[in-house]
Amino acid sequence: MSQNLVTLHISPDDLAAIAAAITTLQEKLGGLIELSVDQRRSLTKMGDKSEAFCRQTLIVLAQNKQIIPPELDLAEAERDLHNLDLLRPHLANLRQLVSKADDTEMALGSDILTAALEGYALAKVFGKGAGLDALKEAMAARYSRKRHPTPVATA
Repeated sequence: MSQNLVTLHISPDDLAAIAAAITTLQEKLGGLIELSVDQRRSLTKMGDKSEAFCRQTLIVLAQNKQIIPPELDLAEAERDLHNLDLLRPHLANLRQLVSKADDTEMALGSDILTAALEGYALAKVFGKGAGLDALKEAMAARYSRKRHPTPVATA
């Protein structure tokens, strides 16, 4: 009972096109940043509920510029919101693509491991004298179960 969750046919031309597309994305999205774990934890985060508040506040501030202190850069906040609106649909598509790529990678690995385990089982049963001793030894080492010593009960 063999498993085949995924079958891909990727030509050298496809690989070249994929590499070129990734390079283009890296170039065009060169302004993206990477935050440290500490930075991510310490940031004030805008969620779905606070987004409407942020949008409305920026509109009110734009209509009442006389109340804005000089240290608040409204134009930068408006640019950030505009860029967020521009990027969001593309980021959603990228997340979906990465999710499919992760699932495909997992399925390919599972297909490979399942085939290898089936092959190993066959080698164990039918491989006597067929020159498969090295494979059987390597696989036996990979899947050997080490027994943990049983703790001695104290009275």
